[in-house]
Amino acid sequence: MEKKNKVFGIIGIKSIMSNWNADFTGRPKTLSNNTIFGSDKAFKYPIKKMWDSEGEKVLYLKSYKLEKVKDVEKLQPLELEERYNKIFNTEITDKTESAEVIKNLFDAIDVLNFGATFAGKKQNISITGAVQIGQGFNKYEDTVIETQDILSPFRNSSKDDAEASSLGTKIMVDEAHYVYPFSINPENYNNYKDIIEGFEGYTEESYDKFKKGCLVAATAFNTNSKMGCENEFAIFIETKEDSGLYLTNLDQYIEFIKNEDKKDEINISRLKEIINNHKDKIQNIEIYYNKLSLDINTDGIECKTFDIL
Repeated sequence: MEKKNKVFGIIGIKSIMSNWNADFTGRPKTLSNNTIFGSDKAFKYPIKKMWDSEGEKVLYLKSYKLEKVKDVEKLQPLELEERYNKIFNTEITDKTESAEVIKNLFDAIDVLNFGATFAGKKQNISITGAVQIGQGFNKYEDTVIETQDILSPFRNSSKDDAEASSLGTKIMVDEAHYVYPFSINPENYNNYKDIIEGFEGYTEESYDKFKKGCLVAATAFNTNSKMGCENEFAIFIETKEDSGLYLTNLDQYIEFIKNEDKKDEINISRLKEIINNHKDKIQNIEIYYNKLSLDINTDGIECKTFDIL
């Protein structure tokens, strides 16, 4: 069923002795003023991995092939069109129509949510996603970046003076709380309804799958650097259909409070003001959070609360 109302919200990611989003040096991503943040790509990746593990079609996910390089078979990432051909079991030719490609793209759950930039050799298509994710800024002011030395069991023979096994490093934060804003506007797909037969736009089913990812994907995605990252809280504000309501990025109205002797707290008092100023245009509010470690005072807001666990 087509989804016709907009959604605005916030997602919180907790990181304990882990590295939610590293830059190319291995350190947590930071701005020039040393503010730690996570990119929208870091947010989307665990969700796409979750969808892929559940058997959904996911286009923008790295996959590999064995290919001969100088007569030696080596593991190589697939090109975009190769990935497209693989998951849609087809091939783009000079005679392939754009409408066919767009229809296939929207059959991938990540494209239906996040959109796509399909810059292939035979087709060049850009789709603005219904779901838009902002940058996730760390709201905990006392975060410390930790560096851990790691001893490899192997010697690095590329170093002439190497006589012992090599050393490596693992860089992480002691504690960080990333807060991401997001918005969902189903109207972004209105233009495609007239050119793709049977396309109904952004659907309630797609929204439910995105919502599930916002609640569990980070927790479920356990790599070496992501072990210790988890979904901490999420707020979903659904507007009434045709309300005309547009909200700014809501993460700026959230404050994280560290309490040593009791549960930590997410202060949403400033967010309450915005919600109450527009409550005649809001259909539903849902707040999920880890009630074992976190407090969110929802007094004064008409909402439903759930334990994110």
